[in-house]
Amino acid sequence: MILPVPIPDEALAAFEAQVPVSLQRPDLQIDFCAAKNGGKILDSYYEMTMADAFVLEAGLSAEAEGYDAVCINSMSDSGLTALRSRLDIPVVGPGQACFLTAAMLGHQFSVITMWDRWKPLYRKVALELEMQHRLASIESIDTRPDAEELLAGKEEVVFAKLEAAARRAIDDHGADVIILGSTTMHQSAEFLSDALEVPVLNPGLIALKQCEMLVQLGLSHSKLAYQAPEALNDGALASVPSVF
Repeated sequence: MILPVPIPDEALAAFEAQVPVSLQRPDLQIDFCAAKNGGKILDSYYEMTMADAFVLEAGLSAEAEGYDAVCINSMSDSGLTALRSRLDIPVVGPGQACFLTAAMLGHQFSVITMWDRWKPLYRKVALELEMQHRLASIESIDTRPDAEELLAGKEEVVFAKLEAAARRAIDDHGADVIILGSTTMHQSAEFLSDALEVPVLNPGLIALKQCEMLVQLGLSHSKLAYQAPEALNDGALASVPSVF
């Protein structure tokens, strides 16, 4: 599970908490890591491009190290297509996984997100999947996200704002499925599921279960669609030092 922004190791625990005990299995090992460098919060196309590069660097050796699948732990799907080109094992991103799952569960879906600066992430996924007509709206609560503390200590205020945003999506735009706009928002998933009458998709878990399914079925991405490079240059980013 690769986070697309560099964070200290101690902050990984907040992301590892995405996976509840009920979904853990004794035969499944899930390891979280973060890109060693690049963008800090994916607030722009500039940072999105850096995240693509350093998620690619973080995942290059996954197959050689014995992992059965790679999951990008971000709705940005950073480095997704590049890693599919480089690796034979399944590579899954929450953006694609959530959009496709939402399309199975309802007619139209909305993304609720922390701030406007993340809206390009979802438009990118919609364009790649040609699902613009299924994306009812993107609702922002205009609250700067925290990639290390996540929503801890802010629940009382943020949860209410997210519920109001979801209500706008359902009542004003006709959404019948809600997607959380970031894995940093996972702490709100249970609250919103209880508060709303429509399915609420928690992106990290949707992508994780998609990875599990592909591994169990022996499936991976098509190498005709994601062609392998003629020559490898895996060391190109190796010399860039880690920020932590």
